[in-house]
Amino acid sequence: MDATSKKNAIIAPWPKQGLSEHVRAAPAPVEPRPSRDEAEAAVRTLIAYAGDDPGREGLLETPKRVIGAYEEIFQGYRECPVEVLDRTFGEIGSYDDFVLVRDISFNSHCEHHMMPFYGKAHVAYRPVERVVGLSKLARLVDIYAHRLQTQEHLTSQVTTAIDEILRPRGVAVMIEAEHMCMSLRGVSKPGSQTVTTQFTGSFRDDPTEQVRFMTMVRGGQR
Repeated sequence: MDATSKKNAIIAPWPKQGLSEHVRAAPAPVEPRPSRDEAEAAVRTLIAYAGDDPGREGLLETPKRVIGAYEEIFQGYRECPVEVLDRTFGEIGSYDDFVLVRDISFNSHCEHHMMPFYGKAHVAYRPVERVVGLSKLARLVDIYAHRLQTQEHLTSQVTTAIDEILRPRGVAVMIEAEHMCMSLRGVSKPGSQTVTTQFTGSFRDDPTEQVRFMTMVRGGQR
């Protein structure tokens, strides 16, 4: 970013009022939060429940590794969405169409079975005078994805955060994902995709905008 762009960037002191709870702050931690030792003990219990010996050589360090992985996989519980979209830029000239970031890869975990689901998010918004850095939209998806989720809730949260923070003319979000709780258990249908969408503002009110959004998303999937 050059000096002029930095000068014209605005870091907004977003008011907490008027924002949804999941937008204005990271989730409050559970109190009292279990200690790391307690968490590792819980992993040993699950290993034993599965039928293996948590004391055998190959599994001795597994509880420590699992908890370390959890800290990374679920880091979204320690991050605040409003802080990701807090800087906007006004040098957009006469641009008045929507901005689309397509094929944002993500991974998350189903809150029903704690099994992974993963896929791509496509996010568009129609800005009013100012735009946000493109990488911030991908970061926003990651924040919500790195929590226990349903795909429907993930779609709604991403849409709401952009709508409430940036206050654009409209928001469009489409998420496509494969769920391991369907692929590896239950009906066992690997490769099946779940698709969710949500639209606000101009995207919700004008079907032609929805068609343009979908066409641009599908146009890149050769």
